[in-house]
Amino acid sequence: MPLGQTDLPITFEDLSNYRMETLTFEVVGFLETYHAILGCPCYVKFMAIPNYTYLKLKISGPGAVITIGTSFQHAYECEVECCNHAAAIVASGELAAIKKVTEEAHDPKKSTGSFEPVEGSKEVLIDPGSPDGKVVHIDTTLSSK
Repeated sequence: MPLGQTDLPITFEDLSNYRMETLTFEVVGFLETYHAILGCPCYVKFMAIPNYTYLKLKISGPGAVITIGTSFQHAYECEVECCNHAAAIVASGELAAIKKVTEEAHDPKKSTGSFEPVEGSKEVLIDPGSPDGKVVHIDTTLSSK
């Protein structure tokens, strides 16, 4: 859900041949690798023509056509960064779920702190020669299999 909107003046190119328009941006409250995403409202306002194959954006300017572009290497680096960011978000969600399960499993309020052997078990000394007398309980009702 958007947190709100903001109007920002956007300028493409330099003083000799530029185009400036005020665009309305939706402000969102999530982490993302992009600072801004220009879409159809931007293209309409600037009368821009995007070419996704060549990673170019052409805008009519007062003196000549303004061409904004990037390199394929830069586009690839942005894509890798976006994938790594998405993987980190998924991992943090999984970590939060694991932490929640772990906290529920180790809830001290649920633990009684004592162990009562079941009926039909037998006490066996762990080390008959030891003076501490530690025992283990073994079930005597197990099948022969």
